[in-house]
Amino acid sequence: MDYDVKDLSLAPEGKARIEWAGLEMKVLESIRQRFEAEKPLEGVTIGACLHVTTETANLMLTLKAGGADAYLCASNPLSTQDDVAASLVQDYGISVFAINGEDNDTYYKHIDSVLAKEPRITMDDGADLVTTLHTKRKEQAANVIAGTEETTTGVIRLKSMEDNGVLLFPVIAVNNADTKHFFDNRYGTGQSTLDGIIRATNLLLAGKVLVVFGYGWCGLGIATRAKGHGAHVIVIEVDPLRALQALMDGFTVTTSMEAAAVGDIFVTATGDAGCLRAEHFAAMKDRAVMCNSGHFDVEIDIPALEKMSVSRRTVRNSVEEFKMEDGRRLYLLAEGRLVNLAAAEGHPASVMDMSFANQALMAEYAYKHANELEKKVYDVPKDIDAEIARLKLETMGITIDSLTAEQEEYLRSWTLGT
Repeated sequence: MDYDVKDLSLAPEGKARIEWAGLEMKVLESIRQRFEAEKPLEGVTIGACLHVTTETANLMLTLKAGGADAYLCASNPLSTQDDVAASLVQDYGISVFAINGEDNDTYYKHIDSVLAKEPRITMDDGADLVTTLHTKRKEQAANVIAGTEETTTGVIRLKSMEDNGVLLFPVIAVNNADTKHFFDNRYGTGQSTLDGIIRATNLLLAGKVLVVFGYGWCGLGIATRAKGHGAHVIVIEVDPLRALQALMDGFTVTTSMEAAAVGDIFVTATGDAGCLRAEHFAAMKDRAVMCNSGHFDVEIDIPALEKMSVSRRTVRNSVEEFKMEDGRRLYLLAEGRLVNLAAAEGHPASVMDMSFANQALMAEYAYKHANELEKKVYDVPKDIDAEIARLKLETMGITIDSLTAEQEEYLRSWTLGT
């Protein structure tokens, strides 16, 4: 069996944690039971570039139950849980290529290891598999049925590829499913980002000024959870509608330069580069803390921070101190990478249940509808999205009303009025 993980002796701990996460992933469990019986992915090779966590492990087990030959590498060098990687290899016979803290060369070597298996379906969190197929391994792209994409940043990259006419196979934007971004991005990112900040720093958030860059679903979740911890939250936006929404949600909205002078903790969640730059670092007060919850480590200008500092040291796990010429100390968490995964464990399993239910069902959908899909970015079909929500409610013991025949007729009619 081909794999590259840190230490197989970690497998027992990983197996116990995979099983623990599975207890909160009942929708995925129901899909796995059906997959086990129907084998809708029999013989299909799936290459996945995802965060190697306990929740992802349960997705991989579901794909395998469906008959797929599944291969997994990490979508971030710091998000891999080494015990989980070991257990997937040792206990479940799934090839994993991921080591926490791997350098850039190893990261891309692991991507190549998955692509060497010639997957017919790709699964991405950030579009690195798709991008590599379109740059370094274009000859393989013709053999790919379709891909799926987990996160906002990846969808942005893929839409750009579609708009520029270079996308070589269809990709389904799992991130755009309501059962993904309404819950995973808002509740998952909101809770896990604060979890990462607190684990890394052990700071009390109550009374702190916390600045959130971006008020999409992730930024909204972070801002809301921080407010619940007693922080005074400032939101930075470039979109006037989102800025207005943040203001009406009760947050202070201002410019990044004004916030730089008063913030205690800064969190970027935009999917864009250069949110915190040299001019912000120059304005920050002593002991300001910075972290990123976007997919790539480009939202904080780390090269500028390095250039401005006179010394640099690690003061806690996932906390680096940069000392400025004037004596101010600025702190960067988790090397500017995803703080919720690099300094904590990522999203809770119950919310990833819906996200990975989408992934599993979209793999099945792509395989069934391969001949119908064009080289475009597709959203998850609404009926599948709604079915995942229904299953989630069912697994939580919640029942809801249905429309009566008269109500359905009223909604269809244009003749009924006052």
